[in-house]
Amino acid sequence: MIKKTLYFFMFLFLVNFVTATTLHGTIYSFDLEKRTDAIVSVDSVPPQTKVAKDGTYSFDLPFGEYTITASYNQDNSKESASENIRIEKEGSFILDLILFPSFEEEELLFEEAEQEVAEHEYFEEPNYLALIIIVILGFGIIIYLILKYKKHTKKPEVTDLTDEVIDFIKKQGGRTTQKDIRKQFPLSEAKISLVVSELEHKNLVKRIKKGRGNIIVLN
Repeated sequence: MIKKTLYFFMFLFLVNFVTATTLHGTIYSFDLEKRTDAIVSVDSVPPQTKVAKDGTYSFDLPFGEYTITASYNQDNSKESASENIRIEKEGSFILDLILFPSFEEEELLFEEAEQEVAEHEYFEEPNYLALIIIVILGFGIIIYLILKYKKHTKKPEVTDLTDEVIDFIKKQGGRTTQKDIRKQFPLSEAKISLVVSELEHKNLVKRIKKGRGNIIVLN
């Protein structure tokens, strides 16, 4: 039984050996110059790797599907190539590979630049919440200033003017006209009349009718 098993594996080995195909070719640079010292690999079992010293390579492969890759790294130059091949019959097949420059670093730099631009645009987007807060604060300040201005410019009430009117009459020698009182205080005729009436009620002044006006005399 053991001998039969050994014979079977030997048969498979011989079949693979007999049906092996030679795959070879030349490695070229992007400008179609033969590229020496490129590294060529094939994903066979086991994998095979060779250095194309003279710019050529060769692999013995059984039937199957494979991926041939080649790369060249020297003097900050990165080039690579990859080809898929299916081997279905015996013989010798040529597969030349053309190395193309690798743009991985350029793509990485481009992605970083795009990310920086995106972050810059993100931070430049208006902060609507901050704008709303600023607008509300602005309106609050304006309303406060308006109320403060009105408070300071508010006309005095009638009861607040009685002492001032008495002082004014005293400065006029104890008597004056109602018209002069109105000129002195920024009030309407009706309010001045109310002030005088209140002073009369308190028996502080006396109003004497003269023509179309009134003379106010201190008691």
